[in-house]
Amino acid sequence: MTASASAPALTLVAGDITEQPADAVVNAANSSLLGGGGVDGAIHRRGGPEILAECRALRASHYGKGLPTGQAVATTAGRLPARWVIHTVGPVWSGSEDRSHLLASCYRESLRVADELGARTVAFPAISAGIYRWPLDDAARIAVETVRAAETAVEEVRFVLFDERAYAAFAARVG
Repeated sequence: MTASASAPALTLVAGDITEQPADAVVNAANSSLLGGGGVDGAIHRRGGPEILAECRALRASHYGKGLPTGQAVATTAGRLPARWVIHTVGPVWSGSEDRSHLLASCYRESLRVADELGARTVAFPAISAGIYRWPLDDAARIAVETVRAAETAVEEVRFVLFDERAYAAFAARVG
């Protein structure tokens, strides 16, 4: 990996991550890698069967028990306006156990995979802030702090946020 001299530019977009032209789009996947609800389901539906075929191949080879939480792996982007999908499994929020290191790992590992691919633009959703119930303000804090601290050659990180509340939480952190 060749790190850039400065942190990636952070951009906020309100909208649908499946419509983002980028080198890589990050999927907030479940560990099965076989699709699901929310961002994961939308990426699989819009991206088409090529993504699912590569996910099945990953399950048949390296990830027989599924992709561990906090890790990341790439596939084709299929019909999405991107080159790759980077799948990462966010943690489910817990009030009794601090799992913030796993959420930060999702962003770090996704950027590591992006660097391996040569991606310069990466679009992220608000990982774990949907069905996994991570408090939005904290999810935004972890995402922005982790990306800003990452050693990466990625030039632009685009946070694609699903509603006004998510956009406002990230905007408060990006500044």
